Amino acid sequence: MTENDAMLVMIAEDDGLHRSFARGIVEQLWPGEVEVIEAADGDGAIDLALKREPPCVVLDLQLPKATGIEVARTIWSRRADTHILFWSNFADEAYVRGVARIVPPGSVYGYVLKSASEEGMRSALRGVFREGHCIIDREVRGIQHRVHDRLEGITDTEYESLIDIALGLTDKAIAHRRGLSTRGAQSRIQHLYDKLGLATVPGDGTSVFNSRTRAIYLALARGLINVDALKREQKRFDDWLHQAGDLGDDS
Repeated sequence: MTENDAMLVMIAEDDGLHRSFARGIVEQLWPGEVEVIEAADGDGAIDLALKREPPCVVLDLQLPKATGIEVARTIWSRRADTHILFWSNFADEAYVRGVARIVPPGSVYGYVLKSASEEGMRSALRGVFREGHCIIDREVRGIQHRVHDRLEGITDTEYESLIDIALGLTDKAIAHRRGLSTRGAQSRIQHLYDKLGLATVPGDGTSVFNSRTRAIYLALARGLINVDALKREQKRFDDWLHQAGDLGDDS
């Protein structure tokens, strides 16, 4: 088998030991049948993916420069049939939501934690790359179910409100961005507070917490948001703000 006939696999991982571990398993699974290419950061992964178009990708979600979510979005925008195995130390709801928002319909992907055993990693690689199955870690699947459970998880509109207050937007700014009245934006935020369990202290009915700050703390503690998610959302907000400014200039 020539190099051109080999299955091309890209491993995007900033930690050298993890990168070597993943390469070793891939090469053991398909000896002489695979070509492995590597990237140590998100920008490098995007450049390499656009140049070589690997059909199979092992992708760390916490890459520097560009996140794994951004890398995957770029790859899938070019080739929706690319099989991607997300590989992460974390099962934060922020990452689970981030992945869910960008997966094209019918695409094959997996989400496995780095705490998985070597055999677990082998099974995930075989399932996603060769058998075309979506392989999701049990802990991650539990979070997926919580996200879709309206009683236990927060809804998409509540998540939007959480992001907006985490970015520091005022009620009026949130209303403008989301196409709501100020009262409507406040109502959404109150629904979020109720879902997070923010309540007044018995007695005089006042709270010992600033509601917005407390909501952000609880969201961080539960993994509903994280730094990577906020960076992505800040960029989306900046894009919206620029577009809103352009519309204002045209009026």
